[in-house]
Amino acid sequence: MQEHGRLQAELQSAWQHGGVLAQALRPLGALFGLITRLRAALYRLGWLRTASLPVPVIVVGNWIVGGAGKTPTTLALLQLLQGQGYRVGVVSRGYGGSAEGCSLVSRASSASEVGDEPLLIHLRSGVPVAVGRDRVAAAHTLLAAYPLTQLLISDDGLQHWRLPRALSVLVFDERGLGNGRLLPAGPLRQDRRLSDEPQLVLYNAPAASTPLPGYLAQRRLAGAVSLADWWAGRPAEAGALQALRGRPVLAAAGLARPERFFTMLREQGLTIQPLPLPDHHDYADLPWPANTPTLLITEKDAVKLRPERMGRVQVWVVALDFLPEPSFGRALLAQLPAHPDRSTHKSPA
Repeated sequence: MQEHGRLQAELQSAWQHGGVLAQALRPLGALFGLITRLRAALYRLGWLRTASLPVPVIVVGNWIVGGAGKTPTTLALLQLLQGQGYRVGVVSRGYGGSAEGCSLVSRASSASEVGDEPLLIHLRSGVPVAVGRDRVAAAHTLLAAYPLTQLLISDDGLQHWRLPRALSVLVFDERGLGNGRLLPAGPLRQDRRLSDEPQLVLYNAPAASTPLPGYLAQRRLAGAVSLADWWAGRPAEAGALQALRGRPVLAAAGLARPERFFTMLREQGLTIQPLPLPDHHDYADLPWPANTPTLLITEKDAVKLRPERMGRVQVWVVALDFLPEPSFGRALLAQLPAHPDRSTHKSPA
């Protein structure tokens, strides 16, 4: 496990800063680029065809591997679009889930079946969510069950070119484009020159991290709520998080970049013992001592942890607010087709 972690750290460093390892992997990156360009050409020539769907699709994705903030962006888009009166649904691959074919997510679903992020999106937003490797089939499954849906968001799927899209939202964090090379020599999942569809860029970072013009988003901790109350649908409260100041607490995070969560907790004045875990950690076994008095986790972790498993550990779920600047919302609405029920949009606050 330690050896795997060391190799992973070396690869991440090479992806960001270059070096001998990145140079050694350049031939494989060139091969990957050739394959992706060939596939894109087949779509342009009509030998492969983009599917057709009866409603517009917004694809939320990124060019770089790892957690750049796609799920928080999806949740922010849902809040914006629901506020404008749209009936929205979400499709996702359901990464980490065991369900075969296409499935609708419900409150009774488990993260092991449908994936942690789709379940979190459904619990947080209440919108219909369908998962499946074939996102077009997932879209048809959702629309058959919810025929009044007016708009779909695909959580990830930027490279799923069979999926039609009215707009793509590209999400970048502080890493930007890394060393600018394709996998595995760099972190890029596609050649930048292949992106010619309408798109908006959103930076999940204090400042723009690529040359692409875009909009900034602010992330902040909204507060905390007990695990039992979180499952009951109760919101996080800022006071609950502040009450933990001055007490040593264990903070666990199964994220692509857990240190970001730990840093935000420290900025709130909390004294934490960090427990970083692999992204999409399944929690089949609880990775903390049974006598842990107080534990902080993210919502992505909470969907895999039922209160009855926690014993005497006091578990607090820390919620994240992800707020794109208002001009992003106006730009998004301006690029969407006219609202099916109205000829004009309300302006977002």
